[in-house]
Amino acid sequence: MQYSDQRILVTGASGYVGGLLLPRLSAGRRRVRAMVRRPGEFRRPGVPEVVRGDVLDLDSLRAALQGVGAAYYLVHSMGEGRRYVQNDRVGAANFARAARENRVKKIVYLGGLGSGGTLSAHLKSRQEVGRILRESGIDTVEFRAAVVIGRGSLSFDMISALVERLPVMVTPRWVRTPTQPIAAEDLLDYLAAALEENSPRAGIFEIGGADRTSYLGMMKEYARLRGLKRVFIPVPVLSPGLSSLWLKLVTPLHAGVGRELIEGVRNPTLVKDPAAFSAFAVRPMGHRAALTRALGMRTPSRRDSSA
Repeated sequence: MQYSDQRILVTGASGYVGGLLLPRLSAGRRRVRAMVRRPGEFRRPGVPEVVRGDVLDLDSLRAALQGVGAAYYLVHSMGEGRRYVQNDRVGAANFARAARENRVKKIVYLGGLGSGGTLSAHLKSRQEVGRILRESGIDTVEFRAAVVIGRGSLSFDMISALVERLPVMVTPRWVRTPTQPIAAEDLLDYLAAALEENSPRAGIFEIGGADRTSYLGMMKEYARLRGLKRVFIPVPVLSPGLSSLWLKLVTPLHAGVGRELIEGVRNPTLVKDPAAFSAFAVRPMGHRAALTRALGMRTPSRRDSSA
């Protein structure tokens, strides 16, 4: 089912991924409804229907989900204080209930990549949200991604701020943790493909770019592309708490999520299950091509996966 004759709800429409996804879906002539907490402050050209909705307000969700065939769940509370785990749990349960009451046929959720018994609180929370949505009984496609590379994404902006402002960096151990970043464009391809007629009805799909790297690798590549000479000095210990203070000084915009972000990247975030490769026609680019495009530079090929 392509859901072309039903409304598609995009939650988190004022966020980074939601904001990119809206025009992508609208261009496909879908009937798109954007859900935000403050519609009066939402300015997005080309979005014909905007509704108020808050995942902590069950009645608002019931109204927002009326007449909806499929919904994107792109909400998280990481930047809103220490209760974010509880808020995300309650929000997911509310959404699952309201979606079930409105007979929504499919939920597409973007969660966090990572496995093992030592996941950070943030990654555990992201995966708990996915479990709650799946337990609704509604077909749920859960994509699990790590770093998203694109201008405006939290990770890219953090890398940019650090490399642009610091000629010499004392780098803690976590910047060397393996990760498999994905270009924003490829992430959007996956999200859009989840509603196509031949897409899987449900499942967990780990998604990432064509190669593996680390935050250090991405910072070095960013510096190379920008023609900046940067020195990276490794240190064996630098706690997430101290690292977040360092991050706060350089990138105060991200102070609210700094520690949680760093706690998350202490875990390897690599694609271990290749199911997405066979289930979807998306062929992601590598991190170098993704950084090049995020910087607005020309690349020889969109699918250049230069490792």
